[in-house]
Order: sequence, then C-alpha cells, then structure tokens
Amino acid sequence: MRIIFIGPPGAGKGTQCKRLAAYLNIVHLSTGDLLRATKSASALGRLVASYIDSGRLAPDYLVMRIVIRQLEQTAARSGCLFDGFPRTLNQAQLLDEYLAANQQKLDLVIDLHVRQDELVARLLKRAQVEHRPDDTRETIASRLRIFHSQTAPLLDYYQDRGMVRRIDGMQSPDEVFSQIQACVDAQKQQ
Repeated sequence: MRIIFIGPPGAGKGTQCKRLAAYLNIVHLSTGDLLRATKSASALGRLVASYIDSGRLAPDYLVMRIVIRQLEQTAARSGCLFDGFPRTLNQAQLLDEYLAANQQKLDLVIDLHVRQDELVARLLKRAQVEHRPDDTRETIASRLRIFHSQTAPLLDYYQDRGMVRRIDGMQSPDEVFSQIQACVDAQKQQ
C-alpha cells in the first residue's frame, strides 16, 4: 500500500505513521526527517538547512530528488507511508507521474484534523522534548500559514479521486490509530 498522510505540523503524522508502518510492515518516508538528515556540511545540506530553519518549504525539485531516491530503494518498492509529502500540488503531480511511470499507485490519503491552538501547544512541547530548533513560535506560525496556503489544497486534489479519509486528530493517539487502522483495513478489502 501507498498512503499519504496530510495534516498540519503537530497533527500527529509522524506518530501515526510509525504505528501504521509497523502494522503494515512497510516503509515510513518522513520527508522532514530526510531533509533534516541532509543538514550536513555539504552545499546541499546548507541549502536544505536554510529552508528548514526559517520554516519554509524546500523547493519541489529538491524534495522530489530526495523522495525518488528513497522510493527506488528495495524496501519502499512494495509500499510506503508518505509523511510530509507531497506538500504542494506540483509535488503531488510529480509523484503521480513517477508512480504511473513505475506501474504503481496511491491507495489512500489520511487527513489528520487538529485545532490550531492544539497544534501550537503540541509543537512547543515537541521543541522542548525533542530539542527541535525548527519548532519556535515564529517558525510554527510560518509553517502553519504555508500548510493552509500550499498543502491544504491537496485535500481537494485527492478528494476528487475519492481517496481522502478524515480523521479527528484531537482524540488520544490510540483512538486516532484505531480509526486509521479501520480505514486502511477497509481499503485493503476493496
């Protein structure tokens, strides 16, 4: 299965993807983690760092290059969970083209919905617990604005295909996972 998780920063995409990856025994591709991992001394790493540290999205060409590299690894060929990707309509279209060229398809899009005040609280807590330098009030506000302007329109794009399942992310992590699991199990029956 290939499943996209869409939700604003702090909605619980990473938490739920880790659980679902174990349940389905497939790869969890977190573009945020992949991009943060490239923040090395290389020129590419410095470029990526400049976007992440200011709360901006990395350019589509750069993200696609990193995602395709991961998709071409053996473990991801049988299925994966996309966490934080695609984030723009252009990325979604590029992913569609890549999957079609490789005789693959998307199965489902999970929309994790969480109130804005809760998102901010979760991200500030994460900044303390995980020591994430990109979770400051300023970058959180920027990332939420970007989500609403650039990523949220993806829901319409995928809804037109009947792929979106909305999950109330305000529930406990166990309740959220139970709803996601039910959606996935229903999709596997089709």
